[in-house]
Amino acid sequence: MTLQHIRPYSLALAFVVVTTLSSALLMISGFAQSQSGVASPTPNGPTATPLPDTIGPVDFPSDTNPLTGQALEDPTALARRPLAIKVSNSPAIVRPQAGLSLADLVYEHYVEGNLTRFTAVFYTHTPEYVGSVRSARLIDLQIPIMYQTLFAYSGASGPIRVRISESVFQQRAFENSGAPLFYRDPNIEVPNNLFVVPSEVWNRAEERGVNERPEIEGLVFSPTAPPGADSSASVIALDYGGVETRWRYDIGAGIYRRWVNGEPHRDALNDQQITATNVVVIWTHHQPDYMIVENEWQGHKSYSLELQIWSLGPVTLFRDGQRYEGFWHRWSDEDMLTFWADDTLNERLYLKPGITWFQVVPLDFTGLVADPEIAD
Repeated sequence: MTLQHIRPYSLALAFVVVTTLSSALLMISGFAQSQSGVASPTPNGPTATPLPDTIGPVDFPSDTNPLTGQALEDPTALARRPLAIKVSNSPAIVRPQAGLSLADLVYEHYVEGNLTRFTAVFYTHTPEYVGSVRSARLIDLQIPIMYQTLFAYSGASGPIRVRISESVFQQRAFENSGAPLFYRDPNIEVPNNLFVVPSEVWNRAEERGVNERPEIEGLVFSPTAPPGADSSASVIALDYGGVETRWRYDIGAGIYRRWVNGEPHRDALNDQQITATNVVVIWTHHQPDYMIVENEWQGHKSYSLELQIWSLGPVTLFRDGQRYEGFWHRWSDEDMLTFWADDTLNERLYLKPGITWFQVVPLDFTGLVADPEIAD
C-alpha cells in the first residue's frame, strides 16, 4: 500500500492567498454583518444549485437530528440540548474509552506534548456513562456555543475556568462535582478514572432550566456523493506525533472504521469499533497562549493552544471513499463551521448523513496521508 501525502503546504499557502484576496474583495464590495457584529463575506456570484436530496442547512424536519441529517425513530431525544463531553485520549490506558461510538460529532485536537483529546457531542443517544473525562481546553470555549450544547468536563486551568464562568453557556457548563453526575472507577488510576453519567447531566440541566431544544442550523447533508471529488481515498492516516489515527473505508457498509496506533479503536460500552460516515480535516492556525500553563514538569511548562476556528481556512472532507478539498467558514461566535468548495460561499461541500469526526490540525501539518486504493 502506497500512502500519498495530502498537500498541507499548498493548502496552507492557499489559505493565506485566499484570506488576503478575500479581505481585499470584501473591502471593495462591502461587508455583511453577523449577529455579533463580526464582518462576514457575502456570496460572490450565483450560488450553485443544491443537490436534489439536500438536507439542511435550515428548516430540518422535527424528527431529524441537525447534527447528523438523520431522521430518528424516537425523535423525543431531540427535545433537549446536545451534550458535549471532554474525553481523554492519553495515556494509552484510557483506551478503549466509553461512549465515543455513540457520539454524533467528535472533535480530535492537539493538547500538550503532541497528544490529542476529544470533545464528543451527544444528541441521538444517551450512553450509560462516558469517559474517561478530562479537563477543558480553549477550543471548548467555541464548541458549546457553535452547537448550543451542555458541556461536561473534569475541570480547567484557572484562566480557562474563568472564561467558562464568564461565557454565554456558563449555566450549561458542568464541571466535575461528584455524584450523581460524575463518579470515579476505583480500579483505574487517578486522573484517568473519572466518568460522567449523561442522563444525570441532562436531568441537572432540566432543573436549571437550560435544557430546552435549540434551533440548530448550518450543516448540509446529501446521501448522494457529490461529483467533482479530488481523488479516491480509502485509507486516511493522521500522525499527530504522540498518537497515530487511521481510518479505513468499508465499502460495503459505506463508513470509515477507526484505528489508533495500529489497533482497532473500540468502545468500552459495547466493544464495537468506532466508525464515522464523514472524516473532516480542519486546517487552522494553532497559537500557543503563553498566559495559560496547562502542565509543568521539572521546570518545563506546557502552554494551552488556541485553535483559531473562526473566519475561514482549508478543509479536507472524506466521505464515500472520496476526498474533497474546500474551505471551512465561521464568521460569528454563534455560527458552526460550514463547508464550501470555494472561499466565496457559492458551492457547498455536503456531508453524508451520519456520524462526523473532525480532525483538527495545524496549517503546516505534514502528518496527513491517504491511500486511493480500496482497503482490505
